[in-house]
Amino acid sequence: MSQYKKIDVHAHILPEQIPNLKEKYGYGNDFIYLEHTEVGKANMMKSDGTFFRAIDELCWNPESIIKHMDLHNVQMMALSTIPVLFYYWAEAKHTHEWSQYINNHLAEIQKKFPTRFVGLGTLPMQDVNLAIEELKRCKYELNLPGVEIATHIEKRNLDDEYYYSFYETAEKLGMCIFVHPWDMMGQERMPKYFLPWLVGMPAETSLAICSMIFGGIFEKFPKLRVMFAHGGGCFPHTLGRISHGYHARPDLCNVNNIKDPREHVKSFYIDSLVHDEEAFRYLIKLFGAEKIALGSDFPFPLGDLEHGKFIEQMKDLDENTKEQILVKTAREWLGI
Repeated sequence: MSQYKKIDVHAHILPEQIPNLKEKYGYGNDFIYLEHTEVGKANMMKSDGTFFRAIDELCWNPESIIKHMDLHNVQMMALSTIPVLFYYWAEAKHTHEWSQYINNHLAEIQKKFPTRFVGLGTLPMQDVNLAIEELKRCKYELNLPGVEIATHIEKRNLDDEYYYSFYETAEKLGMCIFVHPWDMMGQERMPKYFLPWLVGMPAETSLAICSMIFGGIFEKFPKLRVMFAHGGGCFPHTLGRISHGYHARPDLCNVNNIKDPREHVKSFYIDSLVHDEEAFRYLIKLFGAEKIALGSDFPFPLGDLEHGKFIEQMKDLDENTKEQILVKTAREWLGI
């Protein structure tokens, strides 16, 4: 049994019952509904009847999740929705309604199990005014500590001026932001081998980080607490190229008069999900343990379903470093 009461910042959940929203709204083949096949098992189905993913009760049953957490000494999880449910492509008013449904569900779980779960809300990011409205509701009515957003929203990257008011509000409210990849670039060229998840997701995360750095977001809003999933994706391992480009082509890269991207690795947080000890050592060297939090992507197979066991077993990490990554960084980022 682990000696640490771990906090996992990257875990997903959805409601046990999800209706077919196409029937409600009259459009949209990419809404997801649940088709329960037997006790504890269900299929995620697209609203046109296409199979998306098989899941089990670890995706929706908090009691079952707690049993799993106890096996791995995870004291608390930050729960967020599954990115396929962001629905940024839908009409904003419908995504707003959906966000409220998801966020109410997250808040109910947080309220019922206050020492085990906190919720990270979802927002109708295609409409910044509605997104801010729901952000405030997450803060003041639902008592959620933060929100989850995607690496881009339809045609807009995260540096877009359209979102300045959102960042300003999140900063003022002290709401943390978890950035998770979805709607991966280049999917039409990656039909095989699970490549959108293996190649597209890491690239999406680097896109989001670079957009925010070069867009000057971290300098305009220095108190934002932003965390990127999957160890920052490709960004940490291409930082040399990114920094070199900043210096070699300032006419293209440094149009907003920002600091060297290397100086921005302390401007945001990442989770620990890299599946490789050498890669993880590099992240610690680059970011420092104070910017890395345990993240598992629970309960999906690409996740770290032993919740940081490999970190605990790394003999070259001292106890203070392990405790920082497994517990303290999450508390600081979440503000709990």
